[in-house]
Amino acid sequence: MHVRRPPIVDRKVRLALVGCGRIASNHFEAVKRHAERCELVDVCDIDPAALRAAVEKTGARGHASLTDLLASTQADCVVLTTPSGLHPQQAIDVARSGRDVMTEKPMATRWHDGLAMVRACDEAGVRLFVVKQNRRNRTLQLLKQAVDSGRFGRIYMVNVNVFWTRPQEYYDSAAWRGTWEFDGGAFMNQASHYVDLLDWICGPVESVMAYTGTLARNIEVEDTGVAALKWRNGAMGSINVTMLTYPKNMEGSITILGEKGSVRIGGVAVNEIKHWEFDTPHEMDAHTGDASYQTTSVYGFGHPLYYDNVINTLRGEAAPETDGREGLKSLELLIAMYMSARDGKRVNLPLAY
Repeated sequence: MHVRRPPIVDRKVRLALVGCGRIASNHFEAVKRHAERCELVDVCDIDPAALRAAVEKTGARGHASLTDLLASTQADCVVLTTPSGLHPQQAIDVARSGRDVMTEKPMATRWHDGLAMVRACDEAGVRLFVVKQNRRNRTLQLLKQAVDSGRFGRIYMVNVNVFWTRPQEYYDSAAWRGTWEFDGGAFMNQASHYVDLLDWICGPVESVMAYTGTLARNIEVEDTGVAALKWRNGAMGSINVTMLTYPKNMEGSITILGEKGSVRIGGVAVNEIKHWEFDTPHEMDAHTGDASYQTTSVYGFGHPLYYDNVINTLRGEAAPETDGREGLKSLELLIAMYMSARDGKRVNLPLAY
């Protein structure tokens, strides 16, 4: 892909944000942390109260629609923190206006929409960034390093658990929540960063079989799901997700068992190294104590670190860590899980383009 936009060298990177709801505050905070290199110039929301609050908080110009924002903004990159099902068309509109796009997870709720986003950005010569802030967690960086340096030898088994809770009030708080069109269920929304780990840490998945169920919440999508996976490297494993844990979020974990090592990273949101054992010592072992951290939020602390890479990329100093093609990997796996659950059969990857 040829990016037509020249690097930004003599001024701050200008950002605009669309969708001033729950996750937007993490983005506002991240922009503030990098205030010497970037600034938020425009915000947009169709809800007047949310827009007013965002304008007051950030001092950015407010817009009631994306069309209005694109007609006047000086932003280099437009950040989409809107309901997931709106990302595809909005990303395409931004790309066609000649600006780079950053989208929250999941990038889309349908496979062909994700492909269309990547295609539109390619054709416009702009970048597409997909937020995967959990990859920046110190615990997961260390685990990724251990896998990449071959410390596990052959990986035999991988298990991911996301035992969280989302009460009915959460789904009732906005009409788009809990819908197929705009949200996706426990796998696609709440656990999407954990689905991302399956490919990012352990490599390409060969096939998947899944069950999903709506056991207790009054929503269209699943509140609970399980999937069995087989990786191309021969490893087998599972992901178990529920939003019905009593009485509060309990665990977000990944366990990897290999020929020469065993690791379990747990806590509420993969924030604590619970077990770390390898046949041969390595200097990275000294970092296991300081990699664990306390978290007050399942979002973790990765947004500022993610923004650091985006800013550096726009300044011509780095390559994007998670671009649209990287984002498609977890979307593909999510869609495969849903297809398997719907049709009651194993789904092989890659999906047909």
